[in-house]
Amino acid sequence: MKNTNATLDWTKFGALFICLMLFIFPFLLLLVNSFKENKEITSSPLSLPEGFSFSNYTDAFGKMDYVSAFSNSIIVTVFSVLLISLLAAMTAHYFVRHQTKLNQYTFFLMIAAMIIPFQAIMIPLVKIYGSIGFLDSKWALIYMYIGFGSPLAVFIYHGFVKSVPAELEEAALIDGCTRTQTFFRIVLPVLVPTTVTIAILNVLWIWNDFLLPSLVLIAPEERTLPLSTFYFFGTYTIDYGPLMAGLMLTILPVLIVYLFAQKYIIQGVMQGSIK
Repeated sequence: MKNTNATLDWTKFGALFICLMLFIFPFLLLLVNSFKENKEITSSPLSLPEGFSFSNYTDAFGKMDYVSAFSNSIIVTVFSVLLISLLAAMTAHYFVRHQTKLNQYTFFLMIAAMIIPFQAIMIPLVKIYGSIGFLDSKWALIYMYIGFGSPLAVFIYHGFVKSVPAELEEAALIDGCTRTQTFFRIVLPVLVPTTVTIAILNVLWIWNDFLLPSLVLIAPEERTLPLSTFYFFGTYTIDYGPLMAGLMLTILPVLIVYLFAQKYIIQGVMQGSIK
């Protein structure tokens, strides 16, 4: 019996290790080649570099205008995620606690908006907002992200707000809290696991998004990291070394955030699934 269990454990370990290697191999290949010269990459892409040089990174860092692109991505992602989480939580709470016909119809309309693909509205969106001079701005992009990200967030929050006892809010109101204080002191802390889950989904989507920024942001100084990487790729397609380094510089911020926040990410997802 013990031998059978040990065999099963080793089989699971082997299967998981193979899956890990399949997922991590492209990243390792990108990392190794980012330290090579162009001739070395084309002649032996699978081998280790003969000497580690950071010239590709310094080259990519300067020509991508990395600091500006990174700052733009941080601003867009942070403000979009914070506003989506806060506004969606407030909206879902209002829908749950005030179940009027108008609120029900509005909620169903928001849910229906989730099934409309972005590609179906992107041309009218650009034409309308372009005609009123609302493009080529990070804040316009944030505004659009709030609109596109809120329906799913409201839908997720709506189910969780139902699990918050209304008696807690009534007790807070009796103790002298206003409705705003009740929401921020009673309801929002209970929704922390849900907020973490929503934040993870939106950070991954907004940070890596290319299509919407490519339609909204025109000026080079307004570009986010995916846009900056795209234009850098178009300019340096033949020079693979700086290109690999540029891709690594784009990936690294998300990896670093995940390494430091993985404990809270896993807790948020697990608690959200239990709820």
